[in-house]
Amino acid sequence: MSTLEKFQSLFVAAAALCGLCAGLLWPIGDAAGHLVTPALMLMLAAVFAQVDAAHVREAGSARRVVLASLVLNFVVTPLLAWGLGAGLLGEAPDLRIGLLLLLVTPCTDWYLVFTRLGRGHMGVAAAVLPINLVLQLLLLPAYVLLLGGEAAMIDTGTLVEAVLLVLVVPLAAAVLARWAAARWKGTAWRDEVLVGRASGAVLPLLYLAVAAMFAWQARTVVGHGGALVALVPPLAVFFVVAPLLAVLTARLLRLPGDQRVALVMTTVARNSPIALAIAVVAFPERPLIAVALVAGPLLELPVLALLSRVVRVREGARDSSP
Repeated sequence: MSTLEKFQSLFVAAAALCGLCAGLLWPIGDAAGHLVTPALMLMLAAVFAQVDAAHVREAGSARRVVLASLVLNFVVTPLLAWGLGAGLLGEAPDLRIGLLLLLVTPCTDWYLVFTRLGRGHMGVAAAVLPINLVLQLLLLPAYVLLLGGEAAMIDTGTLVEAVLLVLVVPLAAAVLARWAAARWKGTAWRDEVLVGRASGAVLPLLYLAVAAMFAWQARTVVGHGGALVALVPPLAVFFVVAPLLAVLTARLLRLPGDQRVALVMTTVARNSPIALAIAVVAFPERPLIAVALVAGPLLELPVLALLSRVVRVREGARDSSP
């Protein structure tokens, strides 16, 4: 695990703080705003370039954990997100939409790191990734329009266009890059060089996008600091309930320890970069939605790090028991 990954939450917070200070001290808001979408699209292309569709075949050996993951991520979690937003953010519609976008998008990247740290089944975790990605592409517009209610205030066409721009375009670019690399350089070069460089580019691009976002919306953040604090209770509830549901489901299904870890991580980890990219394009006149999404990883990443440690210790103790 690299230094950028190990201290990711600190770097996200530092990027946000640097962008906030820069946006308040200098008139760079508009220029910074033009950086956000390109940085996010490049970052997503780098994420997608690391995905090998062949991993889907591994799902066949672990159908129970894959099906459990799909139910938890695409049925239970959206309902939980709707309840948390309606119950705790009823007076803050933009924060409610930001919370919804964050919670209904299961992670497609860094949960693999925490699965590895927790000694989880990497084949199962990798197999779930493209499935999560495809279902996000198909279901995200429906989730926002159905669960967001009147607060969403966006037509289907606009939301679909945003999804196509920030997800399909980077995905197509990544697929083309993988195909071209394999054809002209060979699969070994693709897997070692292309994937390696893509992996190294993800976090710097994320930090750039976060810094640009906060520089762009510095005065919005300062003016709504109290409102952003309102995100802490629903996020805290989610990051307590989600792992408990995953562990309970794993026990009911009697999953092996490594599959249990994979299920916990894919249930808890959220895809804030994709949600942020969608928010920037789909809600350009409601910046608080996008700003709210940046706050999510500040709580999520420490929780994932703690969970990977707790699960690893418990699994190790279980494996060593007679």
